[in-house]
Amino acid sequence: MSSSLRTLLENPQLAQQLLSEAQTRGFVTAMAAAPHLINPSEWLAFMWGGEETSPFNSQEDLEVYANAIIDLWNESREALLEGSWHWPEGCSLDDKELVSSDTRDFAEGLLQGWQLSRDDWETIMPEESENNALLGGVLLCFSLLYDPENAMEALSQEGADGLAQFEEIFASVPTMLCGLTIRAYQLVNEDEAEA
Repeated sequence: MSSSLRTLLENPQLAQQLLSEAQTRGFVTAMAAAPHLINPSEWLAFMWGGEETSPFNSQEDLEVYANAIIDLWNESREALLEGSWHWPEGCSLDDKELVSSDTRDFAEGLLQGWQLSRDDWETIMPEESENNALLGGVLLCFSLLYDPENAMEALSQEGADGLAQFEEIFASVPTMLCGLTIRAYQLVNEDEAEA
């Protein structure tokens, strides 16, 4: 994440109005993974709660923010399609809380972003398709990471060693998310070639 974006996110006047750094990363990652490219002008306002008016005091700050978000999107998209995406710094497991607050916030941001591209995902990977299992697996992982307490309880009820399963889930997310993005990219290109 660029220092200019981090500075804006840490600004006390903006911090209450913008998604946190980890939520921002999660949301932008969801947009970067989306099967069809969605123009940032269509989703940027969700970064500050969907309000029509941005919380920035100057047009210059808004432009710095928007450009930094687009740079982050480009980095994320490239890493996802290359299969080199990894958890951002600060996202980790935690002995006491199961996951770090950054992991939970990242998962929350990604799930929020996914809602904006949900129709595209459901069109390209319909419910009965083989690809839908991959999509469902990724969404389940992020849901579990967002709400780890209930996830541990559910895993324990299934007779699984919850903590070991959790470590496995966390470790598998980068591979699964890259695989999902690459598969969606292939499906979109196949559809366009047939059209």
